[in-house]
Amino acid sequence: MTEVTSIAISVGFMAGLGLLLAGVLVIANKRLFVYEDPRIDDVEEMLPSANCGACGSPGCRPFAEGLIGGNYEPSQCTVNSKELNKAIADYLGVDLGNALKRVARLACAGGKQVAFQRASYEGLSSCRGAALVSGGGKGCVWGCLGLGDCDDVCTFDAITMNRYGLPVVDGERCTACGDCVDVCPKDLFEIHPVDHQLSLTAMESEAKAVSPR
Repeated sequence: MTEVTSIAISVGFMAGLGLLLAGVLVIANKRLFVYEDPRIDDVEEMLPSANCGACGSPGCRPFAEGLIGGNYEPSQCTVNSKELNKAIADYLGVDLGNALKRVARLACAGGKQVAFQRASYEGLSSCRGAALVSGGGKGCVWGCLGLGDCDDVCTFDAITMNRYGLPVVDGERCTACGDCVDVCPKDLFEIHPVDHQLSLTAMESEAKAVSPR
């Protein structure tokens, strides 16, 4: 067998193998193909790509899929403007929905102007870090430590620290994503519908009760 013949046989074998594998892939693609509604991509583009989870879905694409499937309402996206949610509703031909806006609320009113400090904490500037050292040094053992972990973790700049060392939530910016709830070592944040006006806080009188006499 000449060298030319050997090369020709090798090339023919590789070509045949390539055709065989291509055929297998074509058959597999037809058998394993999963249809995806093209509207999902369109709806996802109208969502904010925040993937915050406030809507009850783990991300914007799963939320878009849920909207197509009728499992969610456009108004459940609290990051989008009402106009964008209305555009999604019109595009899908569904009702906007009447999901009530929710916001994070702090269950503490004991800022440094009223709460006694029984110890001075020095270390990592983090509420979680301070909480590991005898609770952080604040006389009110369940009170806010004021080091701003919630401010740092808020993706939407909805939390700022006031001059008394307490976080203030901007209801317009808050999306109820729950990041502040997860990060607070004192479990002081809760998510409430915006129309809930009554909330339980650590009252100033209780904070004063732990101060020295």
